[in-house]
Amino acid sequence: MSQRKILLLEPNYKNKYPPMGLMKIATYYRCRGDNVRFYKGNLKVFVAQLLCEECLETIKTRNTAVDQAIYSYIAKRGSAKVVEYIKTGKHAPLETIAEFSCSSSDTEQCTFRDVLDTLTTYRVRYKNGDYPKFDRVAITTLFTFYWKETIDTIEFAKKLCKSNENIHVGGIAASLVPDYFEKETGIRPYVGLLDKPFAYDKDKKGNVVIDELPLDYSILEEIDYRYPTENAYFGYMTRGCVNRCPFCSVPKLEPNYCNYIEIATKIQKVDECFGTKKDLLLMDNNVFASECFDNIIEEIKACGFEKGATYLPDNEYAIAYRNLCKGFRLGIGSTRQVYNDRAYLRKIVSLYDDITSRLAGEEKGKFYSKREKLGLLYFETTTKENVVAFHDIAEKLYAKHFKQVSRVRYIDFNQGLDARLASSERMGKIAEIAIRPLRIAFDHWKMRDVYQKAVRTAAKYKIHNLSNYLLYNYKDHPDELYERMRLNIELCEDLGISIYSFPMKYHPIDDPDYFRNRDYIGKPHWNRKFIRAIQAVLNSTHGKIGRGKTFFEAAFGKNLEEFHKILWMPEAMIIQRYKYDKEKRLEYYRNGDNPYDSIDEETGSMTATWWKKFNALDNSQRIRVEHIIAKNSFSDEDIAINDEKIKEVLSYYCIKRDGK
Repeated sequence: MSQRKILLLEPNYKNKYPPMGLMKIATYYRCRGDNVRFYKGNLKVFVAQLLCEECLETIKTRNTAVDQAIYSYIAKRGSAKVVEYIKTGKHAPLETIAEFSCSSSDTEQCTFRDVLDTLTTYRVRYKNGDYPKFDRVAITTLFTFYWKETIDTIEFAKKLCKSNENIHVGGIAASLVPDYFEKETGIRPYVGLLDKPFAYDKDKKGNVVIDELPLDYSILEEIDYRYPTENAYFGYMTRGCVNRCPFCSVPKLEPNYCNYIEIATKIQKVDECFGTKKDLLLMDNNVFASECFDNIIEEIKACGFEKGATYLPDNEYAIAYRNLCKGFRLGIGSTRQVYNDRAYLRKIVSLYDDITSRLAGEEKGKFYSKREKLGLLYFETTTKENVVAFHDIAEKLYAKHFKQVSRVRYIDFNQGLDARLASSERMGKIAEIAIRPLRIAFDHWKMRDVYQKAVRTAAKYKIHNLSNYLLYNYKDHPDELYERMRLNIELCEDLGISIYSFPMKYHPIDDPDYFRNRDYIGKPHWNRKFIRAIQAVLNSTHGKIGRGKTFFEAAFGKNLEEFHKILWMPEAMIIQRYKYDKEKRLEYYRNGDNPYDSIDEETGSMTATWWKKFNALDNSQRIRVEHIIAKNSFSDEDIAINDEKIKEVLSYYCIKRDGK
């Protein structure tokens, strides 16, 4: 089979972890000899970049005087101006190219008309949707509430693939609601794991199980987006979960529990190809349930993640240069050398920039001038031959200015551990590895005794850094969320440990009315205002609650009564409590910045005034106002109430964050 052009796409949402599925698929295609490309970002910019690449290749091949002048500009100033013109059609970027050429010392010069004639074809193609085509496009999906971003990516992919039949969609969201993806896009997603041979190709070549392949980390160098956790090994040592929690998607995604998956060989392969990684992130959903748990811990220790483990980072420049020039062997047991020139040309140029930032004076000027002369300022015009010619200079400077020092490494079972299975023996065993943090699920208040026992057992084995996800907005009461958060604060104080809690709002995974967005409200105890109040507090705490009683009580209240007050509090007063609460702000409002006349003279607090008026309502008024506030919508129509006392209370909910 001849080399195919493969495009891997991740929709342009923010996420913490690289797309493991696409990284395995990249390994699969690359080991078959295909040309693999990965992209995450604005697809309109991407196609303009593709057309720009075609343009550069064309003018480089033609090699006329005009083409040389245009290419010389791009080599010295980057392709951004060309991409901008192709995308927008504005002439200003092209004028700068001509101006640069005419003012440069190059013997070959070009006019604005020359530049326009050269690039107009690509601008017309962009306008007409005549984009470069790929033989196959694979698109990953994550959460269903990223529905719009994901659907938009699939629809755009149809313009980039030679045939819709060769657009492959998979991943979490696609596996949960495949019928809805097919209905909206006409493309039937792949459901579940790629854990069987011939999932992508029917030619019976290789009998490869994609899910068992090592990850191709090189694709992460092809994009500008940086994943916060990318300096880690990613994998599984078990699959599935023995529980069938009704709010969880794992039973649908991984219905069969697998007790053990070997990881040592994959880690070794990553080390060989891409260099040693700092941390180990395992996505197991319930490793405590494994019959092979002790063996799993021993394998983790053997891979260099025993308690107190450290590592010495590899030389990034050496790895990038080696992989650019010699390639790397991705597949387990494979003898095929594979290459990703696009990734490592980008990486090398990025490392040149890092070196430049460490230099000063004449040394910096010489380094830059040499790069400019060889066309090594931007990866679009960087060639492997010129990288080799520049190698001796870059290698010495990188070694001089980037000394590698030993760093502590950690392992994280990112999906959490089951408190119900946290026996003393298992906890003692997990204390033998560099676990940080230890995540223990605390999904509802009823499991508080089991949870508390698990935390105390962890502390007994000197595991002091813990974390958990606190599910809310399911069938729980808001008070239960508060009690779980407060219990963590008390455990921190009692045991001298640190627990970071991450409240996670529940969303139905397959309800057609809600899975496309984040609008679901748990009945009967939650409402839109309560949800927004929790989110407003979490915005201030960056989504997490750490140790510290004072901090917690300032954010969520000293008791349930204060917590209820925060739930009903106007949003501006939650987010900017320093502004509305403190006595020293009284003068601020008296000077005319307060749109309301009534300020509590004793405290200087608008919040106190609102709360006094809120509590002054009689029972029937309170029911009416809470019904309105619960909807969290405060337009003129929403608050058009004849009752003046209710109307006065509601007026506080119209305050914007700037107090106007």
